[in-house]
Amino acid sequence: MALKSLFLMSLIVGVLAVGAPMAQAQLGGVGGIIGSLLGLIRINGIVPCLLNSTTSLINGTIPLFPNAVVQLKCGGNVVSTATTNQNGVFSILLDPLQYVLSTVLNTCQLVVPTPLSSCNSALPVTGVLQSALQLAGNTLQGLLSITNIVPTGFNLIG
Repeated sequence: MALKSLFLMSLIVGVLAVGAPMAQAQLGGVGGIIGSLLGLIRINGIVPCLLNSTTSLINGTIPLFPNAVVQLKCGGNVVSTATTNQNGVFSILLDPLQYVLSTVLNTCQLVVPTPLSSCNSALPVTGVLQSALQLAGNTLQGLLSITNIVPTGFNLIG
C-alpha cells in the first residue's frame, strides 16, 4: 500500500512539473537535487503604459498596461512568455536546470511586443518595450527559497 501511495505521489508531482500552464516552473538552485527541489527563480514586475520609465507621471500614478504579452528573450530567443493581468503585473518562472542565474541576468531581457497603442491610442503603434534585468533579492517561503528578478525599467525601442 505504501508503495502505491509513493508511486501516486511521484506521478502527481511529475504531472504538475510538466504541465504547469502559466510559465515554466523552476526547480533548481544551489545544492544539487535537494537544492533543486527547494529553489525557485521568479521574474516579475509591472509593465507601464509609457514610452520609457523616466516619463513624467501625472498625479504620481503609473498608467498600467493590462493584457500585454511579456517575453523573456535570452540570446535573441524567446524562452518564456507571460501576459500581464488587469493591473499590468506579470510573473515568469524558470527551470534552473536549464538556466543559470548569472546567465539570465547578463544575457536575457524582457520584451513587450504588444503595441503601446493597445493601452493608449495616443502612443506609437510600432516598436517594443524592452528592459534589462536585475536581482531584487531572495525570499524564503517555508523551505522554498525564491530568487527574485525584476526589470530595470522599460523603454520603447524601434
